[in-house]
Amino acid sequence: MSDDPAFYFPAPRRAHFCSQCGTPITRRVPPDDNRERDVCEHCGAIHYQNPRIVVGTLPVLGDRVLLCRRAIEPRYDTWTLPAGFMELAETISEGAMRETAEEAGASIELGTLYTVIDVARVDQVHVYFLAHARDDSLNPGPESLEARFFTEADIPWDNLSFGSVVTTLRHFFADRKAGTFPTHHYAID
Repeated sequence: MSDDPAFYFPAPRRAHFCSQCGTPITRRVPPDDNRERDVCEHCGAIHYQNPRIVVGTLPVLGDRVLLCRRAIEPRYDTWTLPAGFMELAETISEGAMRETAEEAGASIELGTLYTVIDVARVDQVHVYFLAHARDDSLNPGPESLEARFFTEADIPWDNLSFGSVVTTLRHFFADRKAGTFPTHHYAID
């Protein structure tokens, strides 16, 4: 695995041609704006780039949490919570449930919004919901090498995929000890 963040997180998205008229675009600050945008000098279209939303769950069954071992890059062969990019025409809760079904094949009852983590350096926001696993039946999809329930003591802390996963899990175990599960909002590097 590479230590270079660019290996896992590509350069910011940038358009080269206008999606409305096909003309090459330029990068400049449009009138009445405060930052550079991709602008078509021919038709005047402004192409806004917005953060990508990652949605997922922290499924719990008794004293165990569900993790999936990644079968894809970035972070192949590391453990993660079931999560992925939100699709168009779905809510964040629908996306979180879909990703859990796709990656783990788990049947869950979706709980409350739990963590919202800004990962500005890669233009993403990670959103995790608490979830109750209905049973321990799992059928991981092609993006997962395996899915498994872990107790806190058995979590492979040195082989977790992303900072948002570590942050969410650490808060969950601390909150479980405290007996309260507030929504957390963080920014991580």
